[in-house]
Order: sequence, then structure tokens, then C-alpha cells
Amino acid sequence: MDANNTEAFLDVAEQIIGDKEGYRLVITAVEATLPRIERDEEIDERIKPQTENPWEKPLQGVRVSREELYNDISDNVGINNVYIAMVTFSTIVAALGILRDNTAVVIGAMVIAPLLGPNVGLALSTTLGDSKLFKKSITTNAVGLVVGFLISVILGFLLPVDETINQIASRTDVHLSDIALALASGAAGVLAYTIGMSAAVIGVMVAVALLPPLVTAGLLIGDMQFELAFYAFLLVLTNVICVNLAAVATFILQGVSPRSWYKAEKAKKINRIALSIWVILVLVVAAIIWYV
Repeated sequence: MDANNTEAFLDVAEQIIGDKEGYRLVITAVEATLPRIERDEEIDERIKPQTENPWEKPLQGVRVSREELYNDISDNVGINNVYIAMVTFSTIVAALGILRDNTAVVIGAMVIAPLLGPNVGLALSTTLGDSKLFKKSITTNAVGLVVGFLISVILGFLLPVDETINQIASRTDVHLSDIALALASGAAGVLAYTIGMSAAVIGVMVAVALLPPLVTAGLLIGDMQFELAFYAFLLVLTNVICVNLAAVATFILQGVSPRSWYKAEKAKKINRIALSIWVILVLVVAAIIWYV
């Protein structure tokens, strides 16, 4: 069936056989079929996508199901040796690219994208009201940020840091337009994730707002340039807040929610609280940027 019918089908199947033991539904991608599927074929009314009110979920369309999203994201959230290694390597590549003022190298570090999983996981857990995934995501995200920062500080202490090069100067000059950039990056990253786009493409979208300013802040602190490091940290804080605000909002607008109604009601309350907190934080950061 079409990707946009999968979630509704799984919900119906869960209602029918959810209380029975020994069953498992397996979702696999179909590359092609012969003969070709006619789009006007009739389907069960119960598994048609919910499109009665397009204003309620304006971004609802062709996307992978809630279960596919959850499995893809949860598999990429967790602290292990591979994750630490990926953070380490991407930080080193980004730092060297920044110090050499080489944009291509910095983009290469963003393709590695180790911070993608925990940030998207944080947004999805908020949208679904999933406390287990939330704790796992925020812990993984925090560890990744700390490891990347510490490695950057060490590199800044060992290597010469020229604060006038473009890669550093552009990340220590914070403007209100950076809020719009981070919001757009977060929304585009999540939107791409939900339609099954390449992880490398999504990683660049999200990492452009996270990894380079974090590495810049660490390099400047390692070189004892604390005033410039403050502005780089401000950019990191701005980007983390805006990426998560945009990600949660995009999931909601796409109609991503828990299956059962009582969990959905709980998730709606959590969504309202989370969105309120993120919006307040954005306003606070905007005021700080305006003031400084």
C-alpha cells in the first residue's frame, strides 16, 4: 500500500489483533510492482489517511508511518562506542575545516551527522509523549555536545586559532536572522526525515545549525578568547532551541501522534507545554541577541 496509508492500516490491525499473543507485523519497503498500481483503486475507508480538515494538519501527506519513524529514530539514539567515535571524528573534521577556512571540509563533517538522531528523537518523544525516548534522547544529545565541546577545546589549545577567518567570524557575529535559519533547518530536516530522504541530506540540514558553532566555541575557549566564545555559545543555544521548536511543530503539523486516544490527549498537553517553553526560550534568546 501507499506510504500514507500505512499508519492507518497499522492502527486498524492493532485494534483487531492487538490483544492476541504471538503476532508480529513487519513493514518492508517495496521497490517496484508489476503490473503498476493504479492510484484510483478502492481502499477500505478505515485505512484512508485523515484529510477531512486540511487546516488542522496542513503538512499531512505522504510520509512514513509512526512506527517506522519511531524505529528509525530510536535505533539512532543511544550512547555507545560507535556514537562517541562518530562525534569525535566529526568534531575533528569540523575543527580542521574551520581552522583552514575550508567550507567543503566543514560540510563533510556535517554529513557524518552524529547529533541528528538524538535531536530528532527529542522532538519525536515530545510529540508522542514518550518519556523513555525523551530521557534517552536528551542524555545522548548532552553526551554528544559535551564530547564535541571538550575535543574542540583541546584542539583550540593545541592549534593556532585565527578569529578573523570567515568560518569563525561568521559564527561569532550573531543576528536575529540566525533564528530563522535554525528554524528552517529544523523544519526541513524533520520534513525530510518523515518522507524517507537520505540521512546524509538530513544531517547537513540539522548539523549546519549545531556542530560548526559548537566546535567554534570550543576552539575559541581553548585559545582563551572568551568574549568571542560567548557569542558562539549564544549561537549554539539559539540553534538547539530553534531546531527542536521547529521539529516538534513539524511533527504536529504532519499529524504524528500516539495511536490510542488517551495517549494522544496526554501528548497534546505535553506538546502545548513543550511548545510554550521553546517559544519562551526563543523570545529570551532573541532579546539577548538584540541587546548584545
